[in-house]
Amino acid sequence: QVQLVESGGGLVQPGGSLRLSCAASGNIGGISAMGWYRQAPGKERELVASITTGGPTSYSDFVKGRFTISRDNAKNVVYLQMNSLKPDDTAVYYCNADIRPVWYQSTRNYWGQGTQVTVSS
Repeated sequence: QVQLVESGGGLVQPGGSLRLSCAASGNIGGISAMGWYRQAPGKERELVASITTGGPTSYSDFVKGRFTISRDNAKNVVYLQMNSLKPDDTAVYYCNADIRPVWYQSTRNYWGQGTQVTVSS
């Protein structure tokens, strides 16, 4: 069984920083793309940032210059460093990854359970 577990969410004041972590565990044969999505109340889930196995990253315009995604392939962990946080960044943040379980020949897409980020004074 493969699972993703996020951590690092919480309450922060505008202009503050948080670092989210997402660890993949289980019978993992390999991980390709990993990413972070978010969903605010009443809104659709949207892509925040993504990173491939080799390191190339992609960011949505609303976080460029403020958020940084990185990964530790040896630990199967992806991070999201969030700086200069704004109230509009308030949302549940979800980890997402394309993982090939050891008993499969192809990748499957997995989601974490989500972690709440609240930006408020």
